[in-house]
Amino acid sequence: MSNPIQREVEATLATATPDVEVLLAEVVGGGTLRLFVDHPDGVTLEVCERVTRALDDVRERFALEVSSPGTQRPLTRPAHFRRFLGSRARVRTRDSVAGHKSFTGELVGATDAEVTLAAETGIISIPYADIHRSNLVEE
Repeated sequence: MSNPIQREVEATLATATPDVEVLLAEVVGGGTLRLFVDHPDGVTLEVCERVTRALDDVRERFALEVSSPGTQRPLTRPAHFRRFLGSRARVRTRDSVAGHKSFTGELVGATDAEVTLAAETGIISIPYADIHRSNLVEE
């Protein structure tokens, strides 16, 4: 589910700040790179500053926003889905699946290939390759 800019950011931060996890990197408005990051001790201003300094090359191409995941935490990897089994999430697909492109429900399963939700429309398994965007939602 990652994109080229996310892979670039992850590779840079893996060396510069290995304790920071990139949850989502997305270009918005054409010129701003929005990063959602996490840290084992929480995302502080100091963590955001370290990430910003480590991404000097990226800042030459984009305005940079670095943020904590918040309550609507992005889910971008199988490990994220597994960590939050039992939580409510929204999964939006690239194309229609079972007549819908958005599903909200409890995360009930997550393999290396797909996530399973208990949604209002029933139990549905969605391959990660079909997911456009996903995040936790408040209970």
